[in-house]
Amino acid sequence: MSKLNESPIRIKSFQFACEIVLYCDTLKENKDFELASQLIRSGTSIGANTREAQRGVSLKDFKNKFGIALKEA
Repeated sequence: MSKLNESPIRIKSFQFACEIVLYCDTLKENKDFELASQLIRSGTSIGANTREAQRGVSLKDFKNKFGIALKEA
């Protein structure tokens, strides 16, 4: 389990999601609510999809879920 927690992909996608959330706060202050909403969904889903890919049941499942994360990026 600790190997998943130390994964560079997991760490970088989490850092990216944190930066996205902070940037979306700025967008909301400027009343760009629609853009902020879409950006927060796609920016944070990258980490969720990579985490799900790492827990895939097969190599095919891993590639599929990782491909989804790549599209979101």
